Amino acid sequence: MTTRPRALKLLVFTVGAGTLGSEIAAARLLAPWFGASTIVWANTIAIVLVALSIGYALGGRFADRDPRPVGLARIVLVASALLAVVPFVSGPFLRQAVKAVDQLSAATFLGSLLGVGVLIAVPLVLLGMVSPYAVRLSVDSVEDAGRTTGRLYAISTVGSLFGTFLAALLLIPVVGTRRTFLLFAAAMALAAVANLDTRRWTAAVVPAAILGLVALPTGTLKGAGGDATVVWERETEYQYARVVEEPDGERTLELNEGHAVHSVYRAGEYLTGNYWDEMLVLALAGGHAPPRSVAILGNAAGTTARALGHYFPGTRVDAVEIDSELTDVGRRLFGMTGPNLHTHTADARPWLEASTRKYDVIMVDAYRQPYIPFYLATREFFALVRDHLEPGGLVVINVGHPEGSDALEKVLAATMRAEFGADAVWRDPAEDTNTMLVGATATDPAGRLGAVAPRLEPDLAETAAATAARIGPALRGGRVYTDDVAPVEWLVDTSLAEVAE
Repeated sequence: MTTRPRALKLLVFTVGAGTLGSEIAAARLLAPWFGASTIVWANTIAIVLVALSIGYALGGRFADRDPRPVGLARIVLVASALLAVVPFVSGPFLRQAVKAVDQLSAATFLGSLLGVGVLIAVPLVLLGMVSPYAVRLSVDSVEDAGRTTGRLYAISTVGSLFGTFLAALLLIPVVGTRRTFLLFAAAMALAAVANLDTRRWTAAVVPAAILGLVALPTGTLKGAGGDATVVWERETEYQYARVVEEPDGERTLELNEGHAVHSVYRAGEYLTGNYWDEMLVLALAGGHAPPRSVAILGNAAGTTARALGHYFPGTRVDAVEIDSELTDVGRRLFGMTGPNLHTHTADARPWLEASTRKYDVIMVDAYRQPYIPFYLATREFFALVRDHLEPGGLVVINVGHPEGSDALEKVLAATMRAEFGADAVWRDPAEDTNTMLVGATATDPAGRLGAVAPRLEPDLAETAAATAARIGPALRGGRVYTDDVAPVEWLVDTSLAEVAE
């Protein structure tokens, strides 16, 4: 069988695109179950590199044994079929993986490693075989070996770049993760068929079947469980998001793995019985009560912004959320309105850096559960926050943590003290898994909040009085994090493992 140089180059390009496109899609596939942290990305990249390395070694051996285009085409057809199956088996498998790692107390690291390894390692090993196999088919003489190898690997790398940007910028946002897998798989299968001299029409059933799967409705990525229903879900530019509605009408916003609720809504009610209430009343613990201006960094669907607008309509609220689709769903399904509400689609720290305003209160509630972005946990960030506070202003940080673990709280408290002063950071242990840290430019936040409480509406006054009674000095003993060294994810994973023991 003769080699078609153009068809072979097209196959190498397409496989390069499919390999990296599948890597991007795999990380998105894991996000609803394990989040989208650096840990998850590291595991995904590691599995891809290991699988490709094995494929490179095997590809050379197989090419020497059967140096025909048909042998290479068959490998790609099998890999394409396996990749097409991945999004259909991922849900049941990842659900069991989550349960397994919960039982083994293995947290995110082992869970995501297991997930990505089982789902995509085998097809990526097969795809790794393509480049050395193609080199073997293309080299006619030793004198041409270097030039031919360099050209084919360059084509593969350009294909990888194309696949990366195509997946991230177009396919995943427009057609979703499942169809991204299917389209890459179909493209590789079609390119493989072009390298066959005979039985092309028989082999064409593989890309045809994969393209047929594209037409299937995607449905709900994760069931709500119990009597609840998923009323909205989206794979946004940044994450997987869904809104779950209970039979009584309560709505909750879940992001990525869904272990935590990021916003809650009950029609006609503004207090939630959860940590958002503490963030709300702590805004009264500074030099101005009610505050004249509040910035919320990590607004999600606007639970706190909505409450501020209701209780303190004269307060300017700048609600910052990096994901515009969460802001949109906040307006549509979470009643996020306010007479002085201003929404901003931006990453929290760059937005604050560019802002010329100063605030009475800055709230930080930006999580990709269970991790806080490292650049919102450093001395440089808190210096920026301090510079954007009015005299008497304060910052309120929601510190989510494993139950019984205070490691992250201690680190954040130490880092805040480095900028606000040794005696200017307080804590409110609001929930078993949420502690509010307060860094203030005014003294005695507990006394200030306690003095304001009797003047509030009865439901809010009770929450304010209870919060004031809990406020005390922040814990000591943590390490100061900086932009250069801030191992937040390592710290959280270690805490999860320790608590689970």
